[in-house]
Amino acid sequence: MTATYKNTQIHYQITGQGTPMLLLHGFLENSTMWDALIPELAKKYQVITIDLLGHGNTDCLGYVHSMETMAKAVRTVLDQEKIAPTILVGHSMGGYVGLALAEHFPERIASLILLNTTAMADSPERKLNRERGIQVVKKNPHAYTSMAIGNLFAAKNRDRYADQITVIKTEAAKTPLQGIVAAQEGMKLRPDRTAILQEFSGTKLLIAGKKDPVLSHDQSVIESKITNTPLLSLDCGHMAHVENLEAVLNCLLAL
Repeated sequence: MTATYKNTQIHYQITGQGTPMLLLHGFLENSTMWDALIPELAKKYQVITIDLLGHGNTDCLGYVHSMETMAKAVRTVLDQEKIAPTILVGHSMGGYVGLALAEHFPERIASLILLNTTAMADSPERKLNRERGIQVVKKNPHAYTSMAIGNLFAAKNRDRYADQITVIKTEAAKTPLQGIVAAQEGMKLRPDRTAILQEFSGTKLLIAGKKDPVLSHDQSVIESKITNTPLLSLDCGHMAHVENLEAVLNCLLAL
């Protein structure tokens, strides 16, 4: 299925019936990242998965895909399908988009589940790393995506989940150069939204990996406290939906 936002086709799928649950994928991912969870989730929820701008089957819109622009594209899908307030689950970049949606269209979100992500803005160091990443990917996109995906897993899990990592790398390699750069630019520019998370009145939860190579677990602990958001800490890296699938699935089914 598709919805049109600014002359760009936004691809999405809907599976199951029940309370709406919107799943937003992360950077270099697409809606296929949820494939292992959807069969069980769809027994309870109306599951909506979307390919964000420049990822999966959704084309690029410009040279910068801000989180606000992505959120507006997501809202277009919700409007087209007349989706009631939804449980929103955002992984990594998908969490940034979810927080932008919560800021600008709070009436669309009933619950906010942030998976391996943060409401905090990029640190200066992180912004510099994104800029370096942009320069690397322009020279060798395939090498960049392969390295980036492997580095998301806890070191101890890279051999254990080698087959899954290969599949994820294959999907990441489909992401066009413009989509990669536009997303990096958008993430680099995103504002701090800890106040949005703090003030969110619906059910909210942070799910963090104790060995996340990308997002410090200590930062998640601090964020949980300052935003009054419950924290579920799992023994995994940045890819909890793969490294600790059962725990993530049970958590979502319990909402």
